[in-house]
Amino acid sequence: MAEACPGTSMAKLSWLVAWHVRDETYSKALAELVNYHHQMPFAAYWGEGTTSSSDGQRYRAGGRGEAGGQVNAKYGNEPGILFYTHVSDQYAPFHTKVINATVRDAIHVLAGLLYHESDLRIEERYTDTAGFTEHVFALCHLLGFRFAPRNLADKRLYVPGAATQWPALAPLIGGSLNQKLIEQQFNEVLRLASSIKQGTVTASLILRKLGAYPRQNSLAVALREVGRIERSLFMLEWLRDPSLRRRVQIALNKGEARNSLARAVFFHRLGEIRDRSYENQRYRASGLNLVVAAITLWNTVYLEKAIDALRQHGTVDETLLPHISPLGWEHINLTGDYVWHTNRRVAKGRYRPLRAVRPSDP
Repeated sequence: MAEACPGTSMAKLSWLVAWHVRDETYSKALAELVNYHHQMPFAAYWGEGTTSSSDGQRYRAGGRGEAGGQVNAKYGNEPGILFYTHVSDQYAPFHTKVINATVRDAIHVLAGLLYHESDLRIEERYTDTAGFTEHVFALCHLLGFRFAPRNLADKRLYVPGAATQWPALAPLIGGSLNQKLIEQQFNEVLRLASSIKQGTVTASLILRKLGAYPRQNSLAVALREVGRIERSLFMLEWLRDPSLRRRVQIALNKGEARNSLARAVFFHRLGEIRDRSYENQRYRASGLNLVVAAITLWNTVYLEKAIDALRQHGTVDETLLPHISPLGWEHINLTGDYVWHTNRRVAKGRYRPLRAVRPSDP
């Protein structure tokens, strides 16, 4: 990197790494970018910052890090590591985490909702099938979040009482709820949710333990029954409300678009994770997410300036603005030398000049 940055020495970069690269600085820097992006008027075209999606992105483990990777048959027979990232409806990646490639994404869904440092107030969370369990449904409800996963076609409804009481839903019913157990264990369920909210225990740890409990464990079963109630209600709304299905699909598409940008940025060492320690892998994930957030913010700032310039010529169709994405990178030089001219630095409050706007351009 020192060779690619004229005017920067290896000693200076090593000093920066030693004194400034750690989890708390990454978190604060990311929060600053996300908060600034959230306050921009143009970001409101994409959403209010109250919904988000999450998805895992796999990176191959190579070199010295190959021994620390895990093989997941879903991705082939090569070892890899997953970066699990949470993206707001405004395209801002506000939280990321390194997770085991062989575990289910669902146990990490709550991490981004509870532990991010930005000003976003997420109310609704979207995931794909791998992000769903009944325990997650229950805890999201108890913690005040609305959980909306996609692709529950193979799941069945659970109803109070006998299934024969619901003849119209007979083909969709998979069983009856254990209401007595919920009533007996409800105080323990609330205590568990309170412990997660207060930070006494992390959400991913308790979800992993709940999944490993014996089937007859009362607390795990009661939480599962609460989750079945929430999942059944959600499935009925999913079948009834086309706008909900569109909303979930749009949010997940934003996450996929963010993953494409992250893949383009992550070209170092052939796009492989070669760090052996979990700490360095975390730094790699946080650094990548910080760069992606910076590109997203840069694009949003200049999209807003470009649209304002086009408005002066009366060539803007306002209905198309929500469909513009700030995740493009064709105009960004990702490879080569990185040169920062101190004598050409843009002053605070000023912007780089836009290219000429011609009304005749298509």
